[in-house]
Amino acid sequence: MLAGEPGVGKSTLLLSVAAQTAAKGIPALYISGEESASQVRLRAERINAVDPKLFLASETDLGAVIAHIDSVKPELLIIDSVQTIGSAAADGSPGGVTQVREVAGALIRICKDRDITLLLVGHVTKDGSIAGPRLLEHIVDVVLQFEGERHSRLRLIRAIKNRFGASDEVGCFDLSDTGIESVLDPTGLFTSRHAEPVPGTCVTVTLEGRRPLLAEIQALVSQGRENDFGNARRVTSGLDSARTSMTLAVLELRANVRVGGRDVYAATVGGMKMSEPAADLALALAVASAAKALALPADLVAIGEVGLAGEIRKVSGVSRRLAEAYRLGFKRALVPAGSDVKIDGMEIFEVSRLDQALQRVKITGD
Repeated sequence: MLAGEPGVGKSTLLLSVAAQTAAKGIPALYISGEESASQVRLRAERINAVDPKLFLASETDLGAVIAHIDSVKPELLIIDSVQTIGSAAADGSPGGVTQVREVAGALIRICKDRDITLLLVGHVTKDGSIAGPRLLEHIVDVVLQFEGERHSRLRLIRAIKNRFGASDEVGCFDLSDTGIESVLDPTGLFTSRHAEPVPGTCVTVTLEGRRPLLAEIQALVSQGRENDFGNARRVTSGLDSARTSMTLAVLELRANVRVGGRDVYAATVGGMKMSEPAADLALALAVASAAKALALPADLVAIGEVGLAGEIRKVSGVSRRLAEAYRLGFKRALVPAGSDVKIDGMEIFEVSRLDQALQRVKITGD
């Protein structure tokens, strides 16, 4: 099952999957309960997903869906979406708990009996969870979450459940007007290239599942207004606001970098959402760099969690993160003390405290 917010690109992705399957001579049946067959056909033509072995239909009745299965005899069946299909054998309207349970159960039984691969599209609620009964997630073999910002072309697929493999893997895709394509090396989407080092920027390496991704954090700090601490603004984009506020407090009290009474703006590049603590050190360095108007080295990455006492805590996967950074041309790294990682050709500095990290990059407090 593939779940995601409306407009994120679920239908485009699955239509591309169906077309690529059909291109191998495998019959695929795509049934839409939200759009007419002509609308689906127009999208298929736009993204070049038309094939004689790909069959399109628009149905909202389970009996009609089964009739199409009997007629086409597909090896791949896509239902977009399971919440729009209704069954006469169950009470309630399509999308209700009873209806979703009945429709999903019937389709899974048919597909298991006939050895058909079934892909269900699921809606999500406002809090991001999959709509419908929890039973739906239990009876399928794989649950995938499709994520992405509307203003960004980047899309991520996360495995929430996978009976056939690891559930901590992430796929990256580029969604455009002409379709959707896999992004083998998405790092360029999350970092910017400057002719000269710019104050207020720092690169880190985040783990999306088991996949290391380089991401840049940018910060801007105003000159500030004396004795105006209560009106200082804290604006974030792509970062956890609570964690950002905590990092700023540690900078002020443990590293003597004055940001109280100064407006602070912090954002990730490319619309990436970053919430793991391993990005704390990069955020702190970016803010300190902006506050002091001193640029960090262009070939530096920073990895580590910042504690309230000003300590730099160890994080998981440091060797994997640094190997990816080195592959992309970064020659220096700040990591938590005790990480014990060595990479030929890369200078790796272990730091135990935030003030020590700032001294290492030649930024000191007031």
